[in-house]
Amino acid sequence: MKSEKRVIWLATDIPVIILLSAIAGLGTALGGLTVLVRKPGERLFVFLIGLAAGLMIMLSFMELMFDSLRISGLFQVAVGFIAGTILLFVLDFLLPHTHIVREKGAIDAKMLRKGTLVAIGIALHNFPEGIAVASGYFFSPEIGLIIAVAIALHNVPEGIAIVLPLRMSGTSKWSAFRIALLAGLAEPLGAVVAALLLTVMPGLVPFALSFAAGVMVFITVDELIPIAHEHGHEHLTSFGLIVGFILTLGLLSIIS
Repeated sequence: MKSEKRVIWLATDIPVIILLSAIAGLGTALGGLTVLVRKPGERLFVFLIGLAAGLMIMLSFMELMFDSLRISGLFQVAVGFIAGTILLFVLDFLLPHTHIVREKGAIDAKMLRKGTLVAIGIALHNFPEGIAVASGYFFSPEIGLIIAVAIALHNVPEGIAIVLPLRMSGTSKWSAFRIALLAGLAEPLGAVVAALLLTVMPGLVPFALSFAAGVMVFITVDELIPIAHEHGHEHLTSFGLIVGFILTLGLLSIIS
């Protein structure tokens, strides 16, 4: 009976998880596209980053950590959270990715190398983000959707970081866009791996939820807030953060 339910779940929910994680990953392609069409204004840019940060922080602690703690012990929750943050830290250390490229000038191989390395680094960072989407969805489809939207917003500046140096190196518009798109496709891959693992071993759900929280908190404190502050308009970032808090509370109240 359990095996039949597992097959039904895989047949019905895996496609949804792939779709949600693809939406999250397409934030990278959207960021690249904005550079090719028209670079977004800094005020809107920092507001959206603050919004994504607010969504991620509130969702991590109000839902993921809370639910993980409710169905397991503190030790498993702590291990999952620490594992998520350490994985992102190690990836960031091994393959640091510059988010906003400020260099202007010569078309050369250096820019091509920089854009390629940034794309590889972001693709590897996107894999655990896909795990976060699948973990949230496995516990609650609505939570999976909110995580996917928050990560999609976070991925927009990463797409910009990929396309800018590639264009400066002389790479064609659509080749640069395709590279940003491919970097985002690592997200569904991570989501599928996590979904299959949690289907076989549902006892890992508490660990997966706190792992997802660790991933999102690291993204927020190490990437989103510092990037926004680099561009100034700190009050707009804070406003976006607060709007993200309120939006998350509203969405969670609707879900519950």
